[in-house]
Amino acid sequence: MLNLVSADWESITTRSVQQHRIIAAIDLGTNSLHMVVVKIDPTLPSFSIIAKEKETVRLGNRDLATGELKPEVIEKAINALRRFQEVAKTAHAETIVAVATSAVREAPNGRDFLYRVEAELGLSVDLISGQEEARRIYLGVLSGMEFNNQPHIMIDIGGGSTELILGDSQEARSLTSTKVGAVRLTSELISTDPISDAEFQYLQAYTRGTLERSAEDVLSNIKFGESPRLVGTSGTIETLATIHAREQLGYIPSTLNGYEFSLKDLRYWVNRLRKMKNIEISTIPGMPEKRSEVILAGAVILQEAMTLLGVESVTVCERALREGVIVDWMLCHGLIEDRLRYQGSVRQRSVLKQADKYHINLEHSDRVAIFALSLFDQTQGVLHNWGDNERQMLWAAAILHNCGHYISHSSHHKHSYYLVRNGELLGYTETEIEIIANLARYHRKSQPKKKHENYRNLLSKQHRQIVSQLSALLRLAVALDRRQIGAIARIQCEYIPHSQELQIFIFPSQPDDDCALELWSLDYKKSVFEDEFKVKLVANLKQAPMVKI
Repeated sequence: MLNLVSADWESITTRSVQQHRIIAAIDLGTNSLHMVVVKIDPTLPSFSIIAKEKETVRLGNRDLATGELKPEVIEKAINALRRFQEVAKTAHAETIVAVATSAVREAPNGRDFLYRVEAELGLSVDLISGQEEARRIYLGVLSGMEFNNQPHIMIDIGGGSTELILGDSQEARSLTSTKVGAVRLTSELISTDPISDAEFQYLQAYTRGTLERSAEDVLSNIKFGESPRLVGTSGTIETLATIHAREQLGYIPSTLNGYEFSLKDLRYWVNRLRKMKNIEISTIPGMPEKRSEVILAGAVILQEAMTLLGVESVTVCERALREGVIVDWMLCHGLIEDRLRYQGSVRQRSVLKQADKYHINLEHSDRVAIFALSLFDQTQGVLHNWGDNERQMLWAAAILHNCGHYISHSSHHKHSYYLVRNGELLGYTETEIEIIANLARYHRKSQPKKKHENYRNLLSKQHRQIVSQLSALLRLAVALDRRQIGAIARIQCEYIPHSQELQIFIFPSQPDDDCALELWSLDYKKSVFEDEFKVKLVANLKQAPMVKI
């Protein structure tokens, strides 16, 4: 278990030694906007939830003709986020980490909505892929439930997508996201009240057919002799557990965490719900406001998933995506001593997996990455002030810059952009993936220009500046391994302020190698670097001194 609820963790990094830190996490879901405010005790480390907020906004209720987020829904979302900010401020939260999922991902004006949120509220919202959403749900569940080193299947039924995950205490073996959600299926497949037999049968068949691939992926990663239990998270499953408990126990438990109900009982409720009108469903004891409209579709998703997976019961976990966002933030900020190697290296593993998939010459890419990071480190605080996160993105771009060769040698930098952008790199937000893809795109040929669509896709001026400056470093790094034989052992940079000159001293691997091709390539590519940083670049070969015998 990722132990954030007990004192088993021994230490933390020295920079985080302090009493408590308070942060907030917001999940802009298809059905609702949720926020948790947590108090982190870095000495354990653990976190406790001190405030929760929810607003049913229905971002997934998009324009049927265009697929865009509706203006009135956008207004409602912005007002809800403004209220969330006030609550977080009152709770003395030092930062708010916000993520958006399928509704914003799929809407043509989704990015415009995020621009507006940042412009009006000063709130930066990270757009995450379905697979990254699944990874953070896994982290959230892992933080709130004891796995005992046994595999667990997790299901999170949202408004627009359903995540099926297989993981144990060490790693997530399968991370899937499918476009079936309670709001999506209700709006697209249900038009009768109560639902007609024909619509119900189609709803079941469509749901099962769509979930089949995800279920197969999960089942294929279960080892012989293992029998994982199913853990369910989020609104639909918590609502079903609530109404089940009310009927079976006569009351609602103070916490639903660990509450279990069977597939048999679920089928009973699906058959009851399908015969009821919305107005009748809304009067069921324990039914939250506005959940009644979408609960049948959500229950069918759970029923079909359980049938496909061959499980007979589901156990509720009250932690999910937003708690996973907290855990991910803690991992990124050194508040957890990372015993789970998988989590700490998730970015690296994901990048190297893509490199293998596209048959990248890893020896060459490694050298390019080393040169790129060396340039980054030696010019940090002199020519730029980017930090560790930008450094990680530069590394990823350096490893993947040539992946476009997998498609074609011609214009391979453009193909690299496409492959990176659509590769679903884990551990990164959609914005970070967009930056990495742009860095790979601009490792050669034209420098970044506003007329390029991929460059315009970047959310802010700061993001465009990251690409402009770091791609200039990447160009030099590529030039330094021009022959792809490791001709240059290392480089040393020296900035001369009065002449605004950056000298790069090049140390060849072989004493008799003049590195002529590398020096020529560096001279050929330096203009973009010089324009970007307003310096003159001078390269000098440093030959090893002759040894006297």
